[in-house]
Amino acid sequence: DIGDIIRGKDLYLRYNRKDKTDKLQEQLKKYFQKIYEELIKEKTNGEVKRRYEDKDTDKNYYKLREDWWTANRATIWEAITCSAEGFNYFRQTACNGGSPTKGKCRCEGANVDPPTYFDYVPQYLR
Repeated sequence: DIGDIIRGKDLYLRYNRKDKTDKLQEQLKKYFQKIYEELIKEKTNGEVKRRYEDKDTDKNYYKLREDWWTANRATIWEAITCSAEGFNYFRQTACNGGSPTKGKCRCEGANVDPPTYFDYVPQYLR
């Protein structure tokens, strides 16, 4: 669900109140505006401006959110799955068999990637 929230594709309306969802979206816009401003400072060759030059600012905003999630999703999922000591859902379902994974969140140490397949399954199927 966090990936859906970041990418702007969250189906769940918190508390069944549109104003709460709108407030979340407005806060995310502020965060991503800051991210955009920092990217422009770092990339002085115009690469960022070219990537997000669409006249429709909403398209640029959602493109940046999607790009940010793509760049950071492995780190986010690792934090969620490895640091959630008391929660077994991700660890138990990550290894095809329902048994908890060994080494916190990895299956026999062979799979070093967090189980990111969860974030692209549509919410209504999870």
